[in-house]
Amino acid sequence: MYRLRGHHLLCLLGYRGMGYSREYAENMTRLHSALRAHPATPIELVSGPDDLCACFPADQPYHCEERVVHARDAAVLSRLGLTVGTRTTWRDLEAGMAQAFVPEDIPELCSTCPWLPYGVCEDGVRRIRRGEGLFPVSGGTGDGQ
Repeated sequence: MYRLRGHHLLCLLGYRGMGYSREYAENMTRLHSALRAHPATPIELVSGPDDLCACFPADQPYHCEERVVHARDAAVLSRLGLTVGTRTTWRDLEAGMAQAFVPEDIPELCSTCPWLPYGVCEDGVRRIRRGEGLFPVSGGTGDGQ
């Protein structure tokens, strides 16, 4: 079972193998690949730092506890009609996100996200709305998402 915070559900849709550091990207790639290969993987929705935050680099400003990030988590979960503590599968989360989000939601929900200019999360929402699941990813470079 993976523990994920609300906004990381959207991050996983746009993930392409890059992140804040090599360790962070490798961790996210492992989790992303597991979900892509096994969509029945159980997920527990949590408040605050999760299994992805666990590898956030110590040499960068730790934003995982910032109010704006918690607000983003709450907005994503609210849109999905879910709450912290919910346990479900990645497959069910994908289905819910395909119904609850359109690409145009990302700039509003994620306005302060450093990855927003890349447009990858909007592409991820388009992909899951077409029923295509997560993008294929190989490796993790740490060079930006």
